[in-house]
Amino acid sequence: MSTALGSNQAGAARWVALDRDGVVNHDSPHYIKSPAEWQPVPGSLEAIARLTQAGWRVCLATNQAGLGRKLFDYDAFAGMNAKMQKALADLGGRIDAVAFAPEHPDQATEMRKPNPGMLKDLARRLGTGTEGVWFVGDSPTDVAAARAAGMRPALVRSGNGAATVAALADDTVPVFEDLGAFVSHLLLS
Repeated sequence: MSTALGSNQAGAARWVALDRDGVVNHDSPHYIKSPAEWQPVPGSLEAIARLTQAGWRVCLATNQAGLGRKLFDYDAFAGMNAKMQKALADLGGRIDAVAFAPEHPDQATEMRKPNPGMLKDLARRLGTGTEGVWFVGDSPTDVAAARAAGMRPALVRSGNGAATVAALADDTVPVFEDLGAFVSHLLLS
């Protein structure tokens, strides 16, 4: 990878991974099934644009069981991602890579969180490692996947984050109000 990416620590590419539903966009217990239903969490796209403009690579790692449950198809999923990328481009941001696990939870593979497969795949695609890299999520499976991949977990209270924070009350995972607060912390540290 290019040295222009900077580093999280010596020798590591400067990138961050994000869960999608509940972190970047509003989540629903009924799944986000179409581009029309895909709506960003306030401030999340601006936060991603700030990271992009600061030279960070931003990647998504998202379980998409709705595909495995046949609640929506790959064209709808691609449409949601295109809507997100267009909105980000309008703000000067972008998502550099998307990893997703389309399988039904009952047929989970190494790629489906809480397993680390997606995060390791993103690192491989970027030509870097996972050590010291942040993974921002809103659920216990996000925290578990980050730890299994050797990444640094962070939680946001948006999405399922408030319930996760309560469930992990004795944990040492840093908690932020939303993605904007996480990005402000990251860029100031």
